[in-house]
Amino acid sequence: MKMTDGRNRISMRAWSVRRATKLLLAPALGAVALMGAATADAAENKATAIFAGGCFWCVESDFDKVPGVISTTSGYIGGSAETANYRAVTSRPTGHYEAVRIVYDPEKVSYRRLLTVFWRSVDPTDAGGQFCDRGDSYRTAIFVKDDKEREIALATKEKAEGVIRKPIVTKIETAGAFYKAEDYHQDYYIRNPVRYKMYRYGCGRDQKVKSLWGPEAHAGIKH
Repeated sequence: MKMTDGRNRISMRAWSVRRATKLLLAPALGAVALMGAATADAAENKATAIFAGGCFWCVESDFDKVPGVISTTSGYIGGSAETANYRAVTSRPTGHYEAVRIVYDPEKVSYRRLLTVFWRSVDPTDAGGQFCDRGDSYRTAIFVKDDKEREIALATKEKAEGVIRKPIVTKIETAGAFYKAEDYHQDYYIRNPVRYKMYRYGCGRDQKVKSLWGPEAHAGIKH
């Protein structure tokens, strides 16, 4: 985990990961590539969205509180390597983002609405990471499966820029392989609530989002 001044400082989040790994015994499981992760399953009335918003613990926590969301999964996407895991992604330039795969019911919440929630839960003006987490793997991005999703993403991006009156640097990319993160990362905010809250507060995530978005901060997230 890298802090602002680089390589020799250890962030609160890295400490939490090590502690969680010991507590949960964290078996060394290989990451599983979920090919075609951003596809809809019309037969079951489910659709998927993949967003990178910095720390995937926080993105999971936020989107689990959005009505219409069925499940969230932390993982890695966007890199050139044929596989991904936490150690590799955070210690060397693999090109992957920490991201969350969101399964939702399109009859209860639209893709456009999810994007509205996403923009207002991150700092999309930061090209170097998110909040206290610095580095390429913590940048924001939207991973789309087709031209329709890309069009919606671009439209909501333009609208978001109008609200904050600052240029947005979040990339909109075509979704590729999504690699599920290690088990100890899944539902981290539920399994380790005290450490999670300490990390989130210490990282300044909510404070920055509120200062950037004002009354629209965290819109659509039920707290």
